[in-house]
Amino acid sequence: MLRTMRFPVFAIVVAALLAGCGPAPAPKTEVTGAGDDRETVAQLAALNAKAAALVQSGKSDAAAALITRGEGLANRLLAASRPSLEAMQAISDHDDLYGRMLLANRNYGWARLEFQKNRVRWKVWQPQTEETERRRRQAEAAIAECDRHIAE
Repeated sequence: MLRTMRFPVFAIVVAALLAGCGPAPAPKTEVTGAGDDRETVAQLAALNAKAAALVQSGKSDAAAALITRGEGLANRLLAASRPSLEAMQAISDHDDLYGRMLLANRNYGWARLEFQKNRVRWKVWQPQTEETERRRRQAEAAIAECDRHIAE
């Protein structure tokens, strides 16, 4: 009797486990090279340029608003399974600008996080070029600057 009871319980447990296994998640969308990608890159690059100019003129609140608006564009570009180099450069510029604003506001840990994203981004980028190497070194220098301030 005990042996016949195990099989239905076992079958129910296995069926429940298999029912929890749904289809694989949908892959990220591929927008690299699409017109929408180029348009989003241009919008993010324009926001970055405006925000950088505002930072230079001492209008950090207005720059912060533009950086916040750029987050959605950066996330849209990062949704691609393989973003273009131009998209990654615009995202990198956005993260660098945000990190520099955080550094200026003495939010060293948060700034370091932004610079770390860029360091990893350019360390793993293929193919490596002089520009990707320059951007990686720039991020490492910014991380070192954050570390100096954190240690104070």
